[in-house]
Amino acid sequence: MITRRRWLAGAALAGLYAGAPRALAAQDGTLPWRNWSGGLVAHPAGRVAPATEDELVAWLKANAGPVRAVGAGHSFSPLVPTDGHLLILDKLSGLLAHDPDGLRATFGAGTRLGDIGPALAALGQGPLILPDIDRQTLAGAISTATHGTGLTLHSLSGNVRSLRLATAAGELLDLTPEDAELFPAACVSLGALGVLTRIELQNRTAYRLRARNWAQRTEEVLEVFEASAERHRHFEMFPLTHSDYALVLAIDETDDPIDNPPQSPEEAAAFAQAMASWLAVPPGERRPLVNGLAEQIEPTEVVDESYRILSNVRNDRFNEMEYAVPREAGAACLREILDTIARERIDVVFPLEYRYVRGDDLWLSMDEGGDRAAISVHRSAAFDYRPLFDAVEPIFWKYGGRPHWGKVHSLGYRELAALYPRFGDFCALRRELDPRGRFLNDHLRRLFLAEGTA
Repeated sequence: MITRRRWLAGAALAGLYAGAPRALAAQDGTLPWRNWSGGLVAHPAGRVAPATEDELVAWLKANAGPVRAVGAGHSFSPLVPTDGHLLILDKLSGLLAHDPDGLRATFGAGTRLGDIGPALAALGQGPLILPDIDRQTLAGAISTATHGTGLTLHSLSGNVRSLRLATAAGELLDLTPEDAELFPAACVSLGALGVLTRIELQNRTAYRLRARNWAQRTEEVLEVFEASAERHRHFEMFPLTHSDYALVLAIDETDDPIDNPPQSPEEAAAFAQAMASWLAVPPGERRPLVNGLAEQIEPTEVVDESYRILSNVRNDRFNEMEYAVPREAGAACLREILDTIARERIDVVFPLEYRYVRGDDLWLSMDEGGDRAAISVHRSAAFDYRPLFDAVEPIFWKYGGRPHWGKVHSLGYRELAALYPRFGDFCALRRELDPRGRFLNDHLRRLFLAEGTA
């Protein structure tokens, strides 16, 4: 049986069955750092893994060189690579405190998102939102405004109620929304203000979700997308390239018992091999084949605890570009991207992703100032993503898109300053907290330093 999950997994695996080349290991004898997709490599001077906040503070005070905090390495943009030290936060993890009356919980910054759901469930709490993938650390997800789906739901950063930040000088700052000139900057900071050590999240009582999946013509889904997004807690679509169809996902709360049978790995592998055969068909001739497969997709329904529905396991590597455009421009932007991929016959089988995220007031949040439509394009890690991303990125710019900080993009200081009203304030705060630029790498210098400044 063809399902949405199987289609997504098959798209990622298709490159492997097609015999695409794999990245080679470093040849200079050093121990490299690599991100999750394998597309980024760095050779840091050293690695430090503090077990406590006191150890972290002592190290920052005793060492003056450049440093970047690293989590799960799930970002596709070069936020981590440095020739200085890497700060590994794995030991600063786990549930630290909780408020049963306020339904809040404090976690160490290195906690993996996949561990938060079970920890909250043991307290009778549930996360308000989680992203589609839960391999990231909490600090990394917060620092890049990683989000899920839903018009009533902020990104993870929008659910932060307090946090602790270690500055370049080794000072610990405890920040809450009352710190109006620090907190909204620190909630989405790309690690440029300091090192997050603990984060308090707003949660709710534990709950279950029902997820319904089906395939439908893309234009039909777009015609009802606004109404559907307002009717369902979560609603999103995965338009298929070189096709007239999209995979659709609607999620709502339920009191029904859990019913979520495991996926068959054998069937998934077989479907991946079938998808790989598409690569033998030129993109311009692929539409009848993809349409035919989409029409065979059977609707499915599953019920499970919220955190098991909100996030999925993605074992197959890819690279991703995502921009958040104003909600009202989303459909037009998506249509132009699909038309461009078809017209230029770009060879990609991975579906796009289209969803809404609630606006907030965090300085560097992609959703600052109003609701946004998040549009993602993916390419299997086995293939060069540049032809696809180079073709679609100018379309995002045309519609006023803001790049996801953890995804591939090519914008710099001048473009970003025009997109974020408080961008200049953030850069000034960064200079105040880190005057020597210890937390900057080459990528962050391009983002936060105007040309000619140091």
